[in-house]
Amino acid sequence: MPTLLHTADWQIGRQYGVFAPDDAAALAEARYTAVERLAALATAEKVDAVVVAGDVFDAQTVSARSIRRLFNALAAYAGPWVMIPGNHDAALAESVWSHALRLQAVPDNVYLALQPRVVELAASRLALLCAPLTQRHTHGDLSDWFDGAETPDGWWRIGVAHGAVQGLLADEIDSANPIAPDRAVRARLDYLALGDWHGTKCIDARTWYSGTPEPDRFKGNDPGQALLVSLAEPGTPPRVRPVAVAQFRWQQLAARLDVASDLDGLIARLEALGAPDVIDLQLSGHIDLAGQARLQAALGAAEARLRCLRSDLGGLRLAPTDEDIAALHVDGWLGELVAELRGVGGAAGAAAGDDPRRAQDALALLTGLLVARGAGAA
Repeated sequence: MPTLLHTADWQIGRQYGVFAPDDAAALAEARYTAVERLAALATAEKVDAVVVAGDVFDAQTVSARSIRRLFNALAAYAGPWVMIPGNHDAALAESVWSHALRLQAVPDNVYLALQPRVVELAASRLALLCAPLTQRHTHGDLSDWFDGAETPDGWWRIGVAHGAVQGLLADEIDSANPIAPDRAVRARLDYLALGDWHGTKCIDARTWYSGTPEPDRFKGNDPGQALLVSLAEPGTPPRVRPVAVAQFRWQQLAARLDVASDLDGLIARLEALGAPDVIDLQLSGHIDLAGQARLQAALGAAEARLRCLRSDLGGLRLAPTDEDIAALHVDGWLGELVAELRGVGGAAGAAAGDDPRRAQDALALLTGLLVARGAGAA
């Protein structure tokens, strides 16, 4: 019985402008190595075809070098690759696909479905009904024609489409490029391979999103996988096995720091992470000067160890203790200013109608400057 490797949303050429240049370059490069791992997996599993359900490229303006690199990355699997365009790389009159064809970069074992058609793979009796996007957004279901499509008797009917299954995904994507939730049943499909949703998702026994093979956003929807699809007799549901292929792990971490044990827990979490991790860290709460020094040391060590660490400390306020203030040894007019800010920021200031929060923020800022000055002098 035939086996497919279902993948989608490679987004080759994606840019990561919100990251530091070295991180952005590594994340972009990981998209090529993900394809190389898919090719190696397809060979190791002896699959009959690799099905790529759209968004091979991230944009129409991908460079010639990037196009050639992508098709070179397929080399480890000599069997058939069946690809359709998605919304990012729609088969426009002039597109990344027409560019690739002019470059003669597309290998003979790659079947491009740039128009709706059935790709027939006689060696494995696979009929792949392909619904490519020929514009970025459509409001009709491009898989409608699957229902009446003729395929050879006794062959497996495989649908390939890119878009949003209506009524089952997030509301904000439940509009353009719609796909009927019962398409597999209506079109008598043995399997419907979908792209567009970047996480692995089972719609029903015959309908799956593979997700992107390399995560590209901080969203916990099970990305970083491909699907090995083992087909049984035509008309029998397939066996679908997700396989992890990602190089990097994208995670969002949030922590509130109010007491020393909160900081201990955060540092332990950071120390448990390693080179494959791409982390978005959000901190809030209060921290004293000693805690701030420990935090900065932990963040510095993590930045050197992880692939990427983005830290947002905007919600974390410096709250110096009495011991912190005494250790600064400030006197003269600075000492008077510190004492005044501490008074306004306390209960007496609140009772007098002053703004304690603003005074506390000013004290934290001044304290931080004094600490920095002391460190510079040292």
